[in-house]
Amino acid sequence: MSKQAKLIAITGGIGSGKSVVSQILRKLGYQVYDSDTEARRLMDDSVAIKKEISNKINPSVINEDGSINRKALSNIVFNDSQKLGTLNHIVHSAVRNDLQLYVKRCNNTIVFVETAILYQSEIDRMVDEVWDITAPDDIRINRVINRNSLTAEEVKKRIKSQEFTPQKLHEQTKVIINDDKTAILPQIENLLANL
Repeated sequence: MSKQAKLIAITGGIGSGKSVVSQILRKLGYQVYDSDTEARRLMDDSVAIKKEISNKINPSVINEDGSINRKALSNIVFNDSQKLGTLNHIVHSAVRNDLQLYVKRCNNTIVFVETAILYQSEIDRMVDEVWDITAPDDIRINRVINRNSLTAEEVKKRIKSQEFTPQKLHEQTKVIINDDKTAILPQIENLLANL
């Protein structure tokens, strides 16, 4: 990363609208590292990560062909906070290293990283600013039900699994309201103007 490059986190719980903000930023010409997508890629590509998942979570989540049975893995980790923590620990280090390489390859002076678990992944220690996307729980639940074909109960479990109150928020935290009433683009443009 060049000395002038700023790394900004786009964060918020499941269904808050992180992806919408990321899409807008991409259309505006910014580069956005999607930590969920990249974590999946790293998990699929790394034999070492798969072996660790098999050993520490459950061997049944690795298919005979070596691929990860994501549905089985989700069912285990979203019903067991300790195993979710184990999975996150396995993947976070690889994602942080990959993010550093990504930022170094970028030629923009501002780079974004989208992450649902900013503090748990310790990505908060890497960023200069945090954009926290917020939405009421009922709206978040309905968005995820419609997007992922999950039940309300499954969505509530995922929301609960992501709940985390850091001891201290990042000192440069800005809020974007995504409540289906407040326009998002002007909020983004305002934050960009103040960088």
